Amino acid sequence: MRPFLLQGHERPITVVKYNYDGDLLFTASKDQVPSVWRSENGERLGTYGGHKGTIWDLDVDRFTNHLLTASADASVKMWKVETGECLQTFPHRGPVRGVHWAEDSKRFVTISDPFVEHNGKISIFDITSSSTSPVLEIDIPKEGPGGTKRVLATNVTWTYLNEHLFVSFDNGTVKLYDPEDGSVVQSMKVHDKKINRIQFNRDKTLFLTSSADFTSKLYDAVNLKHLKTYKTDRPVNDAVISEHKDHILLGGGQEAMSVTTTAGKVGKFETRFFHLVYEEEFGCVKGHFGPINALAINPNGLNYASGAEDGYVRLHHFDKSYLDMKDPVPEEDEEEELEVAEQ
Repeated sequence: MRPFLLQGHERPITVVKYNYDGDLLFTASKDQVPSVWRSENGERLGTYGGHKGTIWDLDVDRFTNHLLTASADASVKMWKVETGECLQTFPHRGPVRGVHWAEDSKRFVTISDPFVEHNGKISIFDITSSSTSPVLEIDIPKEGPGGTKRVLATNVTWTYLNEHLFVSFDNGTVKLYDPEDGSVVQSMKVHDKKINRIQFNRDKTLFLTSSADFTSKLYDAVNLKHLKTYKTDRPVNDAVISEHKDHILLGGGQEAMSVTTTAGKVGKFETRFFHLVYEEEFGCVKGHFGPINALAINPNGLNYASGAEDGYVRLHHFDKSYLDMKDPVPEEDEEEELEVAEQ
């Protein structure tokens, strides 16, 4: 599996994401300039310059017309994908951590960090209105004894048919909010430590959490029932569900601040492949020189991209042997062993 090395960023990668059709790959890093690449050959098609801070998240709409970028400069910008023109800037009170288009591509939701006396906010914007103010703003209150501990939202997603807003937090909880009135519909604790990333499958029936507690968990997105747990020996920064195989890809590694004291091998910076049903690791892909911060798998199942603290995005096209690989069925293995024993 020979990767394309996409060298377009000067700082650690924060997010990599394919568009709906899988022909374009969008990447962002702490260098303030998101890039777009052709996923077939790793050719850089253009950049979107204008932010003055780290890009924490981005999202592209269903038909790849508009790109949203969420930045630490306390703004979200909407770009025309084809030309790179900035169409609108949506100001926030604090650094913006996440952004996600609604399924109709007319509304989007953002999460922002607390700033000075302002609490963190979940905001919904409507691009059909002329105003850059949110149509709904949900306050994220402080928690703990006496309401003194600030809680940071880490990810936000619309659920199927825009029914709810799905938000994860740094205290290991996830909450469902009603997008009409902002009320909390459901709340549950899924991890002991910070949830780094939440990834849904294409039809939003499953979601996968990645946490600093060294685990990744698979849940049913309809009834929030816990299905599987994938255990590792390092913090998990991102994990994705393959659309074409029963496989999970996990990326992570030790924290960036202690990376300089260890060799690449010891730091455990590879992408790990787990079987979705059996929870077993069956392979890994090495290459990065820092913890993997972001993973994405192409909707067509032919390639995946990983972005790391080393500032590189690696675009891996799967070998034919992987694409043709049949997953083992344990029952069949047991039957074969019985037949051999009988002979």
